[in-house]
Amino acid sequence: MIQLKEVNTKRELKQFILLPFSIHKNHKEWLPPLISDEWKVFDKTKNYSFEHCDTILYLAKKENVIVGRVMGIINHNYNTGSNENNVRFYGLECYDDAKVYDILINAIEKWGKQKGMETIIGPLGFSDKDPQGFLIEGFKEEMSVMVTNHSFKYLMNHTERNGFKKKLDIFQYRAIIPKKTPEIYDRIAERATKNGFKILEFKKSKHVRPYVNDVFNLINKTYKDIYGFAPLDATESKEFSERFLPLLKPQYIKVVLNKSDKVVAFVVAMPDISKGFKKAKGKLFPFGFVHILKAFKKTNQLNLLLGCVDENIRNSGLVALLNIALLNSARKGNLTILDSHLILEENKKMRAVVERMEHTIYKKYRIFEKKL
Repeated sequence: MIQLKEVNTKRELKQFILLPFSIHKNHKEWLPPLISDEWKVFDKTKNYSFEHCDTILYLAKKENVIVGRVMGIINHNYNTGSNENNVRFYGLECYDDAKVYDILINAIEKWGKQKGMETIIGPLGFSDKDPQGFLIEGFKEEMSVMVTNHSFKYLMNHTERNGFKKKLDIFQYRAIIPKKTPEIYDRIAERATKNGFKILEFKKSKHVRPYVNDVFNLINKTYKDIYGFAPLDATESKEFSERFLPLLKPQYIKVVLNKSDKVVAFVVAMPDISKGFKKAKGKLFPFGFVHILKAFKKTNQLNLLLGCVDENIRNSGLVALLNIALLNSARKGNLTILDSHLILEENKKMRAVVERMEHTIYKKYRIFEKKL
């Protein structure tokens, strides 16, 4: 018999957070997240996003063993701004057991209906900055980016069996970093420089911090039409930057200012440290951070994380300016491979930037939807 239990205690939340480590124990392509980061996501005392979202967390038990989990999220800020009534399912993990999956997803559907929601979508977290979508292609490819899912194929199958359809697909590219930047980039970037735009490059994280707020303001402005994105307020921006900035290498952060010294574009990337995360097994201490630091030095891959250009000046050559600076830094760091992170199928402009290089689409993810 399968029991469904709402998560109400710290002990149950710990079971919720640690379950994926059991499910993926022998899953060599899976990349374990930092357990401390998972607490920052799922603990309502640590994640400010809970304040403007209705949430519920469930555990599934079979013969007194935890065999599944799922989270339901109603993001009121997003629903109001997009005129939608969606409940999101997120963090769904279970063994390959149709009955367990059905109980978990049906629980979120029922909860969403009770809250007046009309559609269930997912996997999708508080915002598009959380891991999203189930993997639909590339199951034998290892994870190389922290904030992505590497789900088993059966989760996709169970989702479709429950009547879910495609909402949107997300692509992940692997590209060869060219030994020399194409000359056309130089000509375009020169035009941007003549028009008063200047690029900032950094050697220390403390020099990045003064621009963090402006970067998040730009994100809120330019990401508004990206599906699932909910604007980040000052507290959420601070939490997000404090979570990830310590892991970043400042030489792979580029910011563009206009004549008025206003942030109008940026890109953030980092060397691939997935092998370090695997060895850390979710823990920074006592030796996890050592494995991660070593991974920085041994990788040949650069992972894109974030980037955007002010929508009012998108044809001003700023993408070329950012690309030249980032690729130059990559070559100085002896990095030869670029991972695009997640790009929406419909984001043709960003896809075109990556597709100018020798590339392959090596993973595809899908966000599903179903009418309630």
